[in-house]
Amino acid sequence: MARMQASTQDEGRIGMIDVTGVKVFSATKAKERELLGELITDWIRSHPEHEIVDKIVTQSSDSEFHCLTITLFYKHAGKA
Repeated sequence: MARMQASTQDEGRIGMIDVTGVKVFSATKAKERELLGELITDWIRSHPEHEIVDKIVTQSSDSEFHCLTITLFYKHAGKA
């Protein structure tokens, strides 16, 4: 099990969260970016044993390409 340092919602404090896995979704083409939400929703529904504990959304671009990356941090449900 890994521990990740993350900012919490409570007054901007830094805390540690337990994670057992990371799933990264990334798309650069416009159509792929449009479908990214559905792809992520399908993955979450097909993995009910995973509890999403944090996420990071990253957007990067250059003169030609725009990349959207969504990183999900999870732990197996029911485990502390």
